[in-house]
Amino acid sequence: MILYFSGTGNSAYAAKFAADELNDELISINEKIKTGDNSAIISDKPWIVAAPVYCWQLPLVVRDWMLATDLQGNKDIYFIMTCGSGFGGGEQYLKKLCAEKGLNYKGTSVVVMPENYIAMFNVPDEKESEIIMEKAVRTLKRDIQSMKEGKALPRVKTGIIGKLCSGFINDVFYTMQVKDKKFYAKDSCNGCGLCAKKCPLNNIELDDGKPVWKGNCTHCMACISYCPTEAIEYGNKSKGKRRYTLSDPDAK
Repeated sequence: MILYFSGTGNSAYAAKFAADELNDELISINEKIKTGDNSAIISDKPWIVAAPVYCWQLPLVVRDWMLATDLQGNKDIYFIMTCGSGFGGGEQYLKKLCAEKGLNYKGTSVVVMPENYIAMFNVPDEKESEIIMEKAVRTLKRDIQSMKEGKALPRVKTGIIGKLCSGFINDVFYTMQVKDKKFYAKDSCNGCGLCAKKCPLNNIELDDGKPVWKGNCTHCMACISYCPTEAIEYGNKSKGKRRYTLSDPDAK
């Protein structure tokens, strides 16, 4: 069983790629969170969780959903973590989560994909994104082959700085950065409501045809990236930046 959480499509791509290679079932954590569904899930096959790296850790919303959801059946679990650069010391937190859930941690595939966190960084251009994706596919194929064979994936190497990033800096990041007050819609907003539909936390509603953010944001960047008119901005940080989504890719 493959469970995935995705903001702009990278982790959905990785999850669908794995499902195709392993002939396995897909479940969207986004939809589970959005509908408040924590009902038990059963899998005869090893679990695979695909999610983006948020400040060198598994997103807290995914961690909390996993803690509240009974994953029954097979006890082995792999993770596929998509990121713009690396995972820092995040592996130790996955191991802790697995221990709390009574699951057998089998390793993490760290897959570098095009950067999408435009609240802080620039999105690579189309050519560079294609090169990054070619490398990402090679990484996925290699690690999924190990999953097919039931092998544990190699330990994610990190150092003191990586551990600091996933620990103290992660805490500061969520406290200081992960807020929705800077999001706003320009006059080019057509009131389509796609931002509200894409938000996994039901944090957006339309008021007089314009989106309003309600204070419960995880910075997945789905709203700003999927906006068809590029009407949504994040303060001055996103102005002029390329938007990036990978909605329904063909991994072949």
